[in-house]
Amino acid sequence: MTAIKPPKAEPRPTVLVDAENVRRSIWPNISRDELVTLAEGWAKENDVDVRVVFEPRGETADEWLIREARHFKPYWLVTSDRELRELTGPEAERVIGGGTFARELLRRR
Repeated sequence: MTAIKPPKAEPRPTVLVDAENVRRSIWPNISRDELVTLAEGWAKENDVDVRVVFEPRGETADEWLIREARHFKPYWLVTSDRELRELTGPEAERVIGGGTFARELLRRR
């Protein structure tokens, strides 16, 4: 008798968030803590993982995202930064503008 294997589950996307770009895309700006809290709730509702990227020590968030994005497969990129989109976005499964994402998060308040 041959065992029937369940279909292989697709990996959940990781949403990489350019934190300062999102925070500053609306007025008044979203606080750092609120951005993280709202993004985590949104990720849970949308069955994705989220990584909110602030400025790491010794480099910019853009530098980190450009270098590390390829390690997250599949991934979505959240930023309105055109250069970052060009350098990181081509491999992204989905690209979401910072303002669009911020407004989506604020609906959760």
